[in-house]
Amino acid sequence: MAYGSIPLDKRLKDNIRNYKLDTLFDIEVLLELLKSVNKLTGVAVMMTERHGEKAIAVGDWTGFEPDVIMDPGIKLRIYDRTVAHIYVKYDAVEYDKIPQVKMIIERIVESYEKLGDRAYRTRELEIYTDELEEKLQKESYQAKTGEKNDELTDMLNHTYFENRLKIIDRSQVVPVAGVCININDWKYVNDTYGDEESDRLISTVAGIIRENAKPDYVIGRVDGDVFNVIIPMPTDGECEEFCKIVQKKCEEYEDPHIAPSVAVGYAIKENVEATLNDTLSDAEYAMFENKIEVKNAPGYYERLHK
Repeated sequence: MAYGSIPLDKRLKDNIRNYKLDTLFDIEVLLELLKSVNKLTGVAVMMTERHGEKAIAVGDWTGFEPDVIMDPGIKLRIYDRTVAHIYVKYDAVEYDKIPQVKMIIERIVESYEKLGDRAYRTRELEIYTDELEEKLQKESYQAKTGEKNDELTDMLNHTYFENRLKIIDRSQVVPVAGVCININDWKYVNDTYGDEESDRLISTVAGIIRENAKPDYVIGRVDGDVFNVIIPMPTDGECEEFCKIVQKKCEEYEDPHIAPSVAVGYAIKENVEATLNDTLSDAEYAMFENKIEVKNAPGYYERLHK
């Protein structure tokens, strides 16, 4: 059955059964982490797949055979389903340090559950949206071959970005953040240096946005000097951090003619009944407030007119 025929939440609940440790995590990185913990504390750790196949072992496990039915150990759960079992031995740990080591193990499990949940949801969402986009393109006469990306920035053009908004709205994923980014005083550069330099300003800002976006971000050039970014399932502080780094990288950019500067704003859709267009409208309002703040900051016009 096609992705578009099944609600995303049902797919997420069902498909986690098809994932193993090495499809969710970098096993080598995880192994190095556990080796370091073992070396520092003496704790022995073994991880198995959900059915008990050994995946990772550090420390002395001589004679031990995991039984995930009778003794499941610590369950590593992703999207409410066990994907691995973790066994821990404290025999080589100094007695008075055992509580601290237990806390370290608990934090590692918590961190990897969050990391795995994000990796799983992101991968499934990418597949889901690709399938839905293909379906939407077949239904829509607006979509034309070869016109998916904006020619100047190679980002999604307005039409395709709008298609993506519909797809994500249909998927009923929340939370989803919308970010609005507007180039400050683009017209001044166009009037002063002409189309070539103003186009270069747009492509420069587009490059900064792309370089600091994560792979699952959906980015579109929706107007001449306006970019919108969709961030699926943002973590706490992720939107604010993304906005800050884009502004910072623009301000640090050195060039004889252009002085990139952007105003940014974001809003978060937390209700499946809301639309991303409404979310982006709120983000645009926040962006205009930020524009006033940025353009009134000391040194702004000196840099622009240097």
